[in-house]
Amino acid sequence: MSLPRALPRALLRRSYGTVQSSPSTASIASRIPVALQEATAAVAPRTSWTREEVQHIYETPLNQLTYAAAAIHRRFHDPSAIQMCTLMNIKTGGCSEDCSYCAQSSRHSTGLKATKMSPVDDVLTAARIAKANGSTRFCMGAAWRDMRGRKTSLKNIKQMVSGVRDMGMEVCVTLGMIDDTQAKELKEAGLTAYNHNLDTSREFYPSIITTRSYDERLQTLAHVRDAGINVCSGGILGLGEEDKDRVGLIHTVSSLPKHPESFPVNALVPIPGTPLGERKMISFDKLLRTIATARIVLPATIVRLAAGRISLSEEQQVQCFMAGANAVFTGEKMLTTECNGWDEDREMFEKWGFYPMKSFEKGEEVTVLEGEAAPVAARS
Repeated sequence: MSLPRALPRALLRRSYGTVQSSPSTASIASRIPVALQEATAAVAPRTSWTREEVQHIYETPLNQLTYAAAAIHRRFHDPSAIQMCTLMNIKTGGCSEDCSYCAQSSRHSTGLKATKMSPVDDVLTAARIAKANGSTRFCMGAAWRDMRGRKTSLKNIKQMVSGVRDMGMEVCVTLGMIDDTQAKELKEAGLTAYNHNLDTSREFYPSIITTRSYDERLQTLAHVRDAGINVCSGGILGLGEEDKDRVGLIHTVSSLPKHPESFPVNALVPIPGTPLGERKMISFDKLLRTIATARIVLPATIVRLAAGRISLSEEQQVQCFMAGANAVFTGEKMLTTECNGWDEDREMFEKWGFYPMKSFEKGEEVTVLEGEAAPVAARS
């Protein structure tokens, strides 16, 4: 059959193949930042990252970035194990802080009613329910600025901590600022981890919070670390920050004397009545890029997909897991926002080949300082 005369002959000739010629290894390497090349070869974490190195990694094309993150994740973690955490509000609302994103601030008109602290027995009942549904870490949050003058509250919280540990679960609390003595008391009660998020970069932080300084947050982390409690500290994306602020956040936690045991990545859930109540959720590519960068820079840290996960599709969540996220909040509620449920998560895990990480599966990690190299400690 003759071809139409109008069709140019140039288009009839096949000028490409379905398989392109493979670029050389040297050619590929030349397009990958030196910092990322070094990270993919590392056998242990390091705390000597420069901000420029973190920025170069963050700016790597997303397909290369997530591939590198997945490779590093497999070197330091079981890629199929996801830590299931449940977070309970043990004291809601009435906080004196002015965090622009928070429904629990007394400075914002969100319609949230402040409550007293939950009874110890109620909290332990909730922990048993969480454990029965597959959660292996139980987290408790109280809405206040700090623990000053809260001796009775601290006594009750220590009972909660001890009770949860007796169930064989990991236990984490977020109670605002604490001093060294309070940190030691919580350690003695059996506390596994203390959450105190830095939220964003040092430079952008004053745009979000004015009632507590960045250095005060870092001081709390120091008290926690010095007491021998695992540090849990991450950030919130979508506050109006720029890429440089997400880079700054990761650089700050990577420069701590020891990397945090866990790094929660929250996507802002806009709450009507707060100053950020009209903001849109951050784009997925920015969320994924942040997770992948955190995995590379904090290779032995648990990266937790936290607030805002309920707005992601199942496929987007799995992309995050494949890029290095290996923990979630699951259950009935996450503080004051909606949360993916246990049944929903079990179904997703089964479909994609994930399973819950056991309690205390992650042992102490070796933090390597500049110029040193050592293997990561084995899991307990």
